[in-house]
Amino acid sequence: MNSKFLLLSCCAPCSCAVIAKLAEAKKDFSVLFYNPNIRPYAEYEKRKQENQRVCEQYHVPFISLEYDNDRWCKLTNGMENMPERSIRCSVCFHMRLQRAMEYAKENGFAAVASVLGVSRYKNLAQVNQAAAKASAETGVPYLEIEGRKGGMQELRMALIKELNLYSQTYCGCKPRQE
Repeated sequence: MNSKFLLLSCCAPCSCAVIAKLAEAKKDFSVLFYNPNIRPYAEYEKRKQENQRVCEQYHVPFISLEYDNDRWCKLTNGMENMPERSIRCSVCFHMRLQRAMEYAKENGFAAVASVLGVSRYKNLAQVNQAAAKASAETGVPYLEIEGRKGGMQELRMALIKELNLYSQTYCGCKPRQE
C-alpha cells in the first residue's frame, strides 16, 4: 500500500521541525508549497525559497504549485479586515488544503498533512475542520501532524536559529495587527 504523502507547508519556520522529524523517521513524503494568500509577491518568493532550502537540507522533495492570488482574493473578498482565526482563515485553509488534496490525488499520493496549525496564532481545530471538509470533497485522507507539543516548539526554535531561517512577522495575507 502506498504511504507516500504530501506535507502542505506555509513557511520554513513553521515546517522545519516537522520536516526534520519526518525525514529522520524516514517517512515517504514531499513538501508542497501552495500559498496564494501570501502578499506581496516578493514575500511569497522569499518564503518559497526558504522552504525549498529546508527541504534541500533534509533531502526532501519540494513541489511548488501556482501562485493563484486572484482566486484567493475572490474567495476572501469582503473579509479583508477580519482578524486571524476568523472565517477568513477557514476559507483560506480550505482553499489551500483542497488544492493540495487535488494535487495529491492527481499525482499518486496517499494522503495530505499540513503545518498550517503550527503557529500559535492559528487555531489547530480550525485547520483540522477545513481539512476534514476538503478530505470529504476530494476523497483524499488528511493526516493530522503534531507540530506544537512533545518538544516540537523547542526543536522549531532551535532549527530556526541553526539554519538562520528568515522569519516573517505575519501569516501571509496581511501584517498582523497587535
